[in-house]
Amino acid sequence: MPKEAVFTMKLESELRDDFLAEAEAVHRPASQVVRELMREFVQRQRESRDYDAFVRAKVEAARSSMRAGEGRTNEEVEAEFAARRAAVSRGA
Repeated sequence: MPKEAVFTMKLESELRDDFLAEAEAVHRPASQVVRELMREFVQRQRESRDYDAFVRAKVEAARSSMRAGEGRTNEEVEAEFAARRAAVSRGA
């Protein structure tokens, strides 16, 4: 991918010096490290948005099933699993 843009930023001198020293210690240009950090950040943000959308869809599906009378209440689920735990404890 051709590099066509310049990105300028302000940061503390100590942070800049530490960053440059660490990049040099691993024999990598600082600009390459910054590009990788930016790509990772973009990917994490996209994954986070996708996950949030997934969860919202699951919650809405659950709410819809409850409105349609297809779901079970928390009390019903708790009672079922209490009975299962009791059966396991008895060795059944």
